[in-house]
Amino acid sequence: MMIHKRWLLLVLLGLAALGAHGQEKKVQWVRFEKAVELNKEEPKKILIDVYTDWCGWCKKMKKETFNHPAIAQYINQHFYPVRFNAEGNQQVTFKGKTFKRKDTGGRKTHELAVALLQGRMSYPSVAYMDENNQLITAVPGYYSPKDIEPILKFFTNDAYKKQSYEDFKKEFTRTLTD
Repeated sequence: MMIHKRWLLLVLLGLAALGAHGQEKKVQWVRFEKAVELNKEEPKKILIDVYTDWCGWCKKMKKETFNHPAIAQYINQHFYPVRFNAEGNQQVTFKGKTFKRKDTGGRKTHELAVALLQGRMSYPSVAYMDENNQLITAVPGYYSPKDIEPILKFFTNDAYKKQSYEDFKKEFTRTLTD
């Protein structure tokens, strides 16, 4: 009986370890307000995937780029990742202002998406914020795992403070093997 309990315990611990390992291979998305809150406790940059439900390239980027194990692990380690629907209904309070979806003519666009993308509404776009919750920039377009790797490292290494992305990319050594 004691052997069976130990065996069961080992099996359960093994399954738990596999589950935890599997979690690292998917981006651990949080809500925007949660990322800002977490940033107070342990400062990191914030990565915001600004998407819409109707955007095919957004879906492709979510499936292929953000689900790539090495990219997901890197994002989880270096950023607070947020998926933000640019046409969503959620209200977001940030820096004392409440942002919500507004009817801007054709589409109902969220005010926070407009602020993050600085009015350049292109999907998908990834907005990057620093550890002080200040917008660094937004990068529009679809990026494959190998194409987003230098962009992620450009921001996490603070290279954006010292050089252009073009200069950074010339010296960049890819670590992604897939």
